[in-house]
Amino acid sequence: MILHTVNKSIFASQTLDDCLRRVAPQDTVLLIEDGVYGAVLASPAVTAMLQLQQQGAGFFALHADLCARGLDETHLLAFVRTVDDREFVALAVRADKVQSWY
Repeated sequence: MILHTVNKSIFASQTLDDCLRRVAPQDTVLLIEDGVYGAVLASPAVTAMLQLQQQGAGFFALHADLCARGLDETHLLAFVRTVDDREFVALAVRADKVQSWY
């Protein structure tokens, strides 16, 4: 399993789209920094993310980065789970590889 971390906004960059084209069903995507905007209800990537989620991919957003941008769980796609720093480390430890997208 690969942990993909994305730190660029879906509204300003193609980074999340590039990542999603390479995500396998067993992979995990963690949205950090401005990448958390990819998890909002109005995300242009919702269709691709939902399709991958239905195939088994996991989607997470870093709680501290959501808070720093005035977002909370009410703004997020239902299948995106929030994680804290400790859970971020646990995701990285469980992964065979970590791929950063920036």
